[in-house]
Amino acid sequence: MTTIDHGAIGYAGPDVRYRTCPFTGRRIERSAELLIRANAVAAVVFLAVGGFFGLLVALTRWPAVQLLPAEWFYLVLTGHGANVLLFWIVFFEIAVLYFAATVLLGSRLATPRWAWLGFGLMIIGAVMANYAVLNGDSTVMFTSYPPMMAEHWFYLSLIVFAVGALIGVFVFFGTLVVAKDEKTYDGSVPLVTFGAITAAIIAVFTLACGAIILVPTWLWSMGLISGIDTLMYKLVWWGMGHSSQQINVAAHIAIWYAIAAMVVGAKPLSEKVSRFAFLMYILFLQLASAHHLLAEPGMSSSWKIINTSYMMYLAVMASMIHGLTVPGAIEAAQRRNGYTRGMFEWLTKAPWGNPAFSGMFMSLVMFGFLGGITGVILGTEQLNVLMHNTIYVPGHFHATVVAGTTLAFMAMTYLVVPIVFQRDIIWPTLAKWQPYLFGIGAGGISLFMMGAGTLGVPRRHWDISLVDAAHPYEFAPAAYLMMGLNGMSAILAATGGLLFIVLVVASILRGPRLDQPGAKLVFPLHDAGAQAVSEYGSEGSLKIPGTVMLVTIFFLTFILYYFVNWKYLSDLWLFN
Repeated sequence: MTTIDHGAIGYAGPDVRYRTCPFTGRRIERSAELLIRANAVAAVVFLAVGGFFGLLVALTRWPAVQLLPAEWFYLVLTGHGANVLLFWIVFFEIAVLYFAATVLLGSRLATPRWAWLGFGLMIIGAVMANYAVLNGDSTVMFTSYPPMMAEHWFYLSLIVFAVGALIGVFVFFGTLVVAKDEKTYDGSVPLVTFGAITAAIIAVFTLACGAIILVPTWLWSMGLISGIDTLMYKLVWWGMGHSSQQINVAAHIAIWYAIAAMVVGAKPLSEKVSRFAFLMYILFLQLASAHHLLAEPGMSSSWKIINTSYMMYLAVMASMIHGLTVPGAIEAAQRRNGYTRGMFEWLTKAPWGNPAFSGMFMSLVMFGFLGGITGVILGTEQLNVLMHNTIYVPGHFHATVVAGTTLAFMAMTYLVVPIVFQRDIIWPTLAKWQPYLFGIGAGGISLFMMGAGTLGVPRRHWDISLVDAAHPYEFAPAAYLMMGLNGMSAILAATGGLLFIVLVVASILRGPRLDQPGAKLVFPLHDAGAQAVSEYGSEGSLKIPGTVMLVTIFFLTFILYYFVNWKYLSDLWLFN
């Protein structure tokens, strides 16, 4: 551990303590380290809570099991959405922001006290929200559409959480200023940090939307204002609700680049192209929230067409760029590492036994094939009518947020624990299997939900048999099969999620210590990984035939599925 006196270089402030990581060579400031740890641990705790609720939801939607009665189902569904879509994700993203600004740039953290205040507010808000939900008087589901009204503590808890998160984001921006001012890096920030900046900018827009709509809704719940316009609520709420998932996209793509660099020594094929793709996210990605409102008669057709048929496609193009450059960077690095035989030796000889790499690559594939393609389907105004308000919609965002973001965050944790907590991963054999268990389970959830949604299964009804309905409807037997397979997939994913939590907690508490001389990582980093992840620079090679073939397969799948859905839509147009 070293102590830097910033007063000696013209900075008036307290002494700052650094240590040098023996595996990356990066210096890590003590306050940043503690805050990364705190946010990462909180994230895992709320993942455990939300994951348990999610298993209960899946076992209730499984017709042969139907675990919970209706009242408990909607209560648990509300808690599941809040914990996994908001608390787990945002806590981990704050940890990622601090990691990208301090560890990768070698900087101290700006205003640690403000960072701790933000963390404290996030904890208070998350605990308050769970209390409000479990108390039974805030069963409004994650979207909380008026005229359904939750207890005022529920809305206040989300506002408090959002304020804490916003403080964390501004501490991140302040740290970038400190790093630039104190010259802790040369030239441009590394690509991973640039991706984190993208996520942070979108976060400001997202949290602003949340404040704009949740503050008056909170006042409405206390009887201080007479009502909330439902269409206005939906429009602004989805500016927060869907844009929060765009923070996820920018963050987990930055993590893809980070893991590829640290594990195989990958550099981006082109820094400028990858950064331009991130910039397109800032400009266009949050407009995709319009697909939640395509069935709203109060929104004009021109608004719907512009947002979903033009602007959204620019965001899709950005994702397609990353879908080429991330595996392309891995292929170029693997060929540089000596795996040059044939079209796919670089892929077959990749470190699939390293959970960081396997989790990252499965996240990449499932986010593209399951989440990306279906997102375009839902974002097309004519096709949206096929799946709107069916279980296809949560199937899509389980592909993006669970199979994509959550799996990527899990993969990154296998690097954060050794680097930040200075503990190696315990039980490496189990760790190798964990991403596969969770990834296959999450992929199954997405596929079978979307299959059931295509058959018309409703998005939120707890009982697809509709036995108590005034107008009963009998779904095709295949729908029951899909929901049963969804339940089985949920059990598999829950098993992988539980294994992840056990591995992380056990590694932090009892994993081999890495602060001793001669310590070695059970899942080693690439020799050039630290340089690749923390410096500006492109690969300089476009010899990536394997990636070109994979991208070709993706486009053929995309085109086929797109036109299959148009054929499916045409079957609804009956002419006599």
